Amino acid sequence: MADHDDEELRMALQMSLQPPPEAKRSKPREIANAVAGASTESSEASARRLQRELLAAAAEKRMLSVQKPISQTGSRNIHMQQVSGLAEAKERPVLAGKLPTPQVFRGKRIMDEEGQSLSVQQSEQLYNMVFGPQVTKDILSQWCNQGFRFSSESDTSMGLVQREGGPCGVLSAIQALVLKYLLFVREEGGGPSFNVLQHKLGSQDAIIADTFYFFAEHQKTRALVMAMAETLWLAGRKNRAVIATLNIHYPQPGYHVQDGRHDEMIARALEGLSINSASELQSVLRINTFTSSSALEQQLKAMLPMFQSRMGALLFLFSALLSRELEAVQADRDDPGPPLVTAPFGHASQEIVNLLLCGHAASNVFDDRMDLGDGLFLKGIPTNVEVGFLSLLESLNFCKVGQYLKHPRWPIWVVGSESHYTVLFALDTNVQKENELEDRESQIRKAFDVHDQSGGGGFISSDALHQLLRDMNIDMPRDKLESLCSADFVVWNEFWQVLMQLDNSLGGLKDSSGLNGRKQFELYHFNGIAKAVINNTQSTGEALEQRPRLTKLRVSVPPKWTPEEFMADVSSSHDSGPSGKDGSSELQGPSLLKDEPAQHAPLVDCIRTRWPRAVCNWVGDPPSIV
Repeated sequence: MADHDDEELRMALQMSLQPPPEAKRSKPREIANAVAGASTESSEASARRLQRELLAAAAEKRMLSVQKPISQTGSRNIHMQQVSGLAEAKERPVLAGKLPTPQVFRGKRIMDEEGQSLSVQQSEQLYNMVFGPQVTKDILSQWCNQGFRFSSESDTSMGLVQREGGPCGVLSAIQALVLKYLLFVREEGGGPSFNVLQHKLGSQDAIIADTFYFFAEHQKTRALVMAMAETLWLAGRKNRAVIATLNIHYPQPGYHVQDGRHDEMIARALEGLSINSASELQSVLRINTFTSSSALEQQLKAMLPMFQSRMGALLFLFSALLSRELEAVQADRDDPGPPLVTAPFGHASQEIVNLLLCGHAASNVFDDRMDLGDGLFLKGIPTNVEVGFLSLLESLNFCKVGQYLKHPRWPIWVVGSESHYTVLFALDTNVQKENELEDRESQIRKAFDVHDQSGGGGFISSDALHQLLRDMNIDMPRDKLESLCSADFVVWNEFWQVLMQLDNSLGGLKDSSGLNGRKQFELYHFNGIAKAVINNTQSTGEALEQRPRLTKLRVSVPPKWTPEEFMADVSSSHDSGPSGKDGSSELQGPSLLKDEPAQHAPLVDCIRTRWPRAVCNWVGDPPSIV
């Protein structure tokens, strides 16, 4: 009898330790009914099977009551092994495509390694939000044939190349952050690395080709991954991020392929793939959500080949929108109706650029929001940004770029024209600092606003003006003071005009020496779209080739003078013709460096929205923002 019980215990123990999912034990009556209904099983065999089930159930009950400590220990060991498997699964990179079978824990998947698919409704919402219901094949082609790839040219090796129009808004925003990590943020994290860059360049005015060539491939890869991770993490409110990928088969990390074959294998996997409709998008798009920034960076690094493929820019846009959440994106916009990719040319809207720069898909570029009354608001940029934005449209008085975008943390700006986005940047963070006169003006304006009781109307009382003059040590002549105080209030614009005519020795803003307010620095402009340029070769002579462009600009910002003086200088320049009396394009006045002829291009108008009256010059062809 004891041997029989031991045998039953062993059988029950083996059955209890079978891998999940565990089959529930049937009740005797259920077993009998099942056996009676099985026409292919003999009555004798059915009786034996029923007896085994009953014995096993009885033995398992005795085992649980007699050897409870053993059962608890065994269960704890099994649980620890499963938890260990869970930790390993979390460490492994997750890729779409042909993947290992997901681990199972008590009948549930630990991690859906192929990612989740969107519902039909979500796919339609995402697709229509981006492209609208009537997108053309040309626009789809532009967005389905652009990845994140660095230029192969030495002078633009730090830049992302654009194949054709359309996704430039996505590429330029990521390019701006790539420059942040290449130029200013060390690889181990921390403060600016400009001193290292300056040491490499030396004191000579090096050719641009010698400026950026020394960035190694791993440095550029790291900068790209960090730029994408920062953008998605910001869009997800710094607590979550979504990575969108495609359900295709392609090489996994660590899979050995010959040099140059990795891209070819991914290209083959993408052959024939299209997203001409929301249903096609739903069938191929897969998403993974991350609540850890470090895990997000690891996953982006593992999936970088996918973002370098022809679908990369579009997948990243999907990732940013899903990280923000589609409902929040629509709430960010003033008008959620039009698609984010604008017709008829398929350009990225300002909402896309703003989402990538500040994490909000705002429709405007001014600070905060504009109150229109009756509870209506226009939404702008809500906070400070890492990299900024300048617009040609501001120079044409079509919009107003706020201080958040004009004064980013790093001296890097996306530049928007009517049809294209490019990038402007400096190597020295000091270009962001105000000069002495600008700082003085800021102090006076701040003191003026303290006394402004009009709710931002821009005027103060006469008594407040006297207090302001004492606080700011301004010695204003009696006739000027009486003129300002002739009314019961003083308007800022009139006060500012008087300060501009008052010498700085008396506390005003006029610099009679012409030296205090002058700033000189260098900017670089990068246009990633491939343009036709002349390539001189000894064998073929002049030939056209497609390549992006990097232009170095020397910028001189003169000290401030009165608007009348500025307009007089501009007028005299126009009267003398585009080249001036001596054949140069130099404006006459205290604004320019000697022997540096002023040059003009639409980019200069953008620069002047950040540095009024800036004068620029460069070598070679003018920089292009289209």
